[in-house]
Amino acid sequence: MAASAGPEIERLIGLLSKLPGMGPRSARRAALALLKKRDQLLVPLAEAMTVAAERVRPCSVCGAPDTRDPCAICSDSERDRTLICVVEEAGALWAMERVGAFRGRYHVLGGLLSALDGIGPEALRIGPLVERVRAEGVAEVVLALPATVDGQTTAHYVAERLAPLQVAVTTLARGVPVGGELDWLDDGTIAQALRARRPA
Repeated sequence: MAASAGPEIERLIGLLSKLPGMGPRSARRAALALLKKRDQLLVPLAEAMTVAAERVRPCSVCGAPDTRDPCAICSDSERDRTLICVVEEAGALWAMERVGAFRGRYHVLGGLLSALDGIGPEALRIGPLVERVRAEGVAEVVLALPATVDGQTTAHYVAERLAPLQVAVTTLARGVPVGGELDWLDDGTIAQALRARRPA
């Protein structure tokens, strides 16, 4: 960045570039867009970020970010308290809620087991999950974790930890997406779809 931009702008660009999916060029474009539309974008964004920093905290029950504790989902008496969906991060929870097909509660692990990154079970919210299942009379735990090596390793570990509690542990079905065409799918997706086939 040219020195003529000033340290404030350089700091803004530097911070924006740390966001997921935002490299230095994207951060520069975003900073310019914010500065161009100061009143419509920059000021409201700064205010929203300040409020979020002050008020949003992880739910003490499930770990999802919210301004109340317990969060709105954990406080909802209409939710099925015997059903917990385990997700890696809040983004997956929000995706599940967007669909509107799940009426249980959630548990956010806060990451995945990863030997390469030095992330072990103690770094995740696996212990609190086991305690919830034990204390709350949970009948089924749905593991909605990524179909990656780390995701599958984490799912296997969580299932092992829950085994002594004799709770049903299920995973999301994987395979051909709705509207998907076979010739556009990768080999792993097709193989998984074949393994998970069911009567027509």
